[in-house]
Amino acid sequence: MMRTRPLKVALLGCGVVGSQVARLMTTHADDLTARVGSPVELAGIAVRRPARVREGVPAELVTTDATALVKRGDIDVVIEVIGGIEPARTLITTAFEHGASVVSANKALLAQDGAALHAAAVERGADLYYEAAVAGAIPLLRPLRESLAGDTVNRILGIVNGTTNFILDRMESTGAGYSEALDEATALGYAEVDPTADVEGFDAAAKAAILAGIAFHTRVTLDDVHREGITEVTAADIASARRMGCTVKLLAICERTPDGRSVTARVHPAMIPLTHPLASVREAYNAVFVEAEAAGRLMFYGPGAGGAPTASAVLGDLVAACRNKLAGATGPGESAYARLPVSPMGEVATRYHISLDVADKPGVLAQVAAVFAQHGVSIDTVRQQGKAGEASLVVVTHQATDAALSATVEALRRLDTVRGVASTMRVEGE
Repeated sequence: MMRTRPLKVALLGCGVVGSQVARLMTTHADDLTARVGSPVELAGIAVRRPARVREGVPAELVTTDATALVKRGDIDVVIEVIGGIEPARTLITTAFEHGASVVSANKALLAQDGAALHAAAVERGADLYYEAAVAGAIPLLRPLRESLAGDTVNRILGIVNGTTNFILDRMESTGAGYSEALDEATALGYAEVDPTADVEGFDAAAKAAILAGIAFHTRVTLDDVHREGITEVTAADIASARRMGCTVKLLAICERTPDGRSVTARVHPAMIPLTHPLASVREAYNAVFVEAEAAGRLMFYGPGAGGAPTASAVLGDLVAACRNKLAGATGPGESAYARLPVSPMGEVATRYHISLDVADKPGVLAQVAAVFAQHGVSIDTVRQQGKAGEASLVVVTHQATDAALSATVEALRRLDTVRGVASTMRVEGE
């Protein structure tokens, strides 16, 4: 039977995502009612700048007092899309204290304080949903948490930041340098005025922490994730990758170690073969590969950002939270029973591409190969090119730890015949 008293929703934030949430709740009100089993009513919208014109948003719902809004005793679900750590954390915990469930898109907060927020939700018998925090509209967290609940996930490999993928795609397709590609991304609205969170990998690292925690039933925080951005990727790196039949992507990689006793989580640029499905992910799109024991390899692809796509994920969580409210139940909470340690990056083994500027004289290759051997790093291929007096060596290794590779590079820099290490980059996806 349809309940007549509406479920009331408070919306925190009415920017790019929040305004689309408000629009969809209004235009799809009848569908939401049918899918939930009760009318769903937008009861208030907290903003910082009330004078700003927000097309389609009822002015009478707008308030600057977010705390008072979440403390209202009649609010059933709070949607948080303001981002950042504070005041979002305090507002979410206050919502729990007053009986509301929470839907959030706040990857930074969840990567930092997810365990505490889950505990607060459980204590109050409330839900905490955050599908929109990772990969925008792509259904990813719910399949990991629910559809693969009976399986063992071994690895996640993905492109989870649209801004960096756009920049690298432009560098690949047009030959532009990093700065030129960033300027284009900014002009088109893909990059923020301050792009640090994206280009330095902070955004992707927060998402990697969330993915690893869910996939491996282990608490993983942002501090556990090794992070490198794309600011040092050059047009020469892109060209070198192309000569190898590869392209460069910023990847989030979460995996179990070979012995299964620990996990790793890392974000960094990497070369991947053009034959890999992730190599064809263009523009600002996201894609994530999940490798599970029984299910095998699964790929999730779609728009990873933007107001309407992210709002779609928020509304999906809203429906789930509202249904649970009607049933007097809660959905799946945190699953961290495995308590696996997170291995540091120095212990992670990957393949590497190293480009060296060397003197063009006999014996150089032998000296370089000896340094790799001394540090236990096995060479897969070597390519030499250049002209009289100048040359470059491109070395691709077999699996080596980050610590071993770092020691190798430092030793190479001390060789008289090595004039410089032009670049080092990991190779993934094979």
